[in-house]
Amino acid sequence: MGKRIIQRARGKGGPTYRSPGHRFAGAVSYPREGKGTVADIIHDPARDAPLAILKMENKSEHLIVAAEGMKVGQEVEIGEVKRMGSITTLSKVPKGAFIFAIETVPGSGPKLCCSAGTKAILIGHDEKKVMIQMPSKAFKKMNPNCRATIGIPAGSGLHDKPLLKAGKAFYAKRARNKLWPKTSAVAMNAVDHPFGGQTKPGTSKSRSRHLPPGAKVGSIASKRTGKRKR
Repeated sequence: MGKRIIQRARGKGGPTYRSPGHRFAGAVSYPREGKGTVADIIHDPARDAPLAILKMENKSEHLIVAAEGMKVGQEVEIGEVKRMGSITTLSKVPKGAFIFAIETVPGSGPKLCCSAGTKAILIGHDEKKVMIQMPSKAFKKMNPNCRATIGIPAGSGLHDKPLLKAGKAFYAKRARNKLWPKTSAVAMNAVDHPFGGQTKPGTSKSRSRHLPPGAKVGSIASKRTGKRKR
């Protein structure tokens, strides 16, 4: 039986791969109604975009993804479209506006376009659906009662500056417990990976459906290989 490859050890909760959730700021959520004030803008190691601590009139606090241009002391309106950072339902968002932190179903909390610099565009309103264009250029129909934030998530220039040194990359990956550096499979020995020990490139990555789990990498029982003809 083949040796288990690294990919099969990921996500099982072992200390080597466990996410350092105790260092993360917490889950983002939307308040139901009212008006809030940005008490602070913080960095969360789990996210690229900064988070804003929103203090509501009823003394409750919520973590939201900070919008570009948001500052401490700014008032955030819930249910109205007044400025960048306002939180409202898709039915009230004007056509052509940039939105982010979109709910997938009403009340689910922010789910889509929460990463720094990502944004969706509201294309149009229908009787029962709202059409939005995702960052991938794909179109998606959403429930008009789903909420979103007006604007673009802050931190869009995060990747403009290169890491330059391996040490910088090491600490950036360690903050989220990412496996780094990664070794190419073809650079491994044959005992460590099914692709290892290759003396020349071009070896087929097709694998039988009946192989043991440690050998099931690449294309499993592929019907065809190579690029499709256009």
